[in-house]
Amino acid sequence: MEQFFIENNEFILRLIIAVFLGMLIGAERLLVHKEAGMKTHALVSMGAALFVIFSEAMTEKYINVPGFNPAMIASNIVVGIGFLGAGMIMFRDSQTRGLTTASGLWVTAGIGMTAGFGLFNLAIISTGLVLFIFVVMNIFEKPIRKISDDNKNLGEEI
Repeated sequence: MEQFFIENNEFILRLIIAVFLGMLIGAERLLVHKEAGMKTHALVSMGAALFVIFSEAMTEKYINVPGFNPAMIASNIVVGIGFLGAGMIMFRDSQTRGLTTASGLWVTAGIGMTAGFGLFNLAIISTGLVLFIFVVMNIFEKPIRKISDDNKNLGEEI
């Protein structure tokens, strides 16, 4: 068992970092009562990392096979997450809901891909920026939304 961890320590580290960073983003989403929380974001991040690691492994194994393009796997992660994100977005009563959650899942997949490639500094910096956007921008958005809602209600009264 020890040999397993020694042989796969880099893969394990990449997956653990992807899961941890996804969980951080998901924890913020959970705190603000959004649909996709810690488990979803951790799984999206880890899944993206897993596909990147798989892509790297296949590159080593099939490097001389004509027509093999390992970048196709990474590009299809983006497509797959787009499909998942589209399922999160709802349009109801002339309002769009879930767009921020969908974009959060999309960027979380990017962070997972980054961790999967072993670019840990970039993954950590990106996670910090996502949390900044979710937390700090929310603080700035609240008063702006209130003004917007007040103006909308004022227009309806006229």
